[in-house]
Amino acid sequence: MYRVKEVSELTGISVRMLHHYDKIGLLRPTAISESGYRLYNDNDLKLIQQILIYRELDFSLKEIKEILSNENLDLKETLRTQKQLIIDKRNRLNKIVETIENTIKDMEGEFNMNKKGLFEGFDIEKHNKLYEEEVENKYGKSDAYKESKGKTSKYSKEDWNNIIGEIDDLYKNLAELMDREVSDEEVQSLVHQWRMLISKNFYQCSIEIFKGLADMYIYDERFTKNIDKYGEGFTNFLSEAMNYYCNKN
Repeated sequence: MYRVKEVSELTGISVRMLHHYDKIGLLRPTAISESGYRLYNDNDLKLIQQILIYRELDFSLKEIKEILSNENLDLKETLRTQKQLIIDKRNRLNKIVETIENTIKDMEGEFNMNKKGLFEGFDIEKHNKLYEEEVENKYGKSDAYKESKGKTSKYSKEDWNNIIGEIDDLYKNLAELMDREVSDEEVQSLVHQWRMLISKNFYQCSIEIFKGLADMYIYDERFTKNIDKYGEGFTNFLSEAMNYYCNKN
């Protein structure tokens, strides 16, 4: 059996994130010791491997939980499917690497690259269309979505740069406080600023909406990957801080 710290060292997943997996029912420890330590076995390690593979394939934690909770799950067949998906992703990334190399050669005069060749491997339109359809299907009927779309459609490139800069600064400031409790006064002050920033630039962010965002950051892998660029486990910290804020207001 392995304690949570040992699992963290083996897998590279932070202790905070393993606690979160337990909290949302994605990965429960096999047992709890008399001293209250979470204990994991070898089967749990295989499940963690599955979680990491699905995360690499851009599945959300919610989707991974649904897949792994299937009683008829055939692990060997699942691994075969994952292998093919990873190969497909690798092939696409290899194509992007080739595109980058050809672009460098074109800049150095060694290769005459046509304009379409600049974007080989990206499938930008396909991925954007899928993302936009999903967002609209989930949120298109809400007043917040309509308000946000109305506001943001009028923003210039300079407006966007300013907004992104504000968000970046706020996230960096919060990331520096990750060693504190989410109830910390300074942490909560920055969380309040985050809610106000959303209200100012996108839509009126009620407590209910803010709480929904906190959950979405965790369950939607696209948000998790971007937010965790500010520090491993930052998404979980931010979500917990936002939930604490909502429960207190």
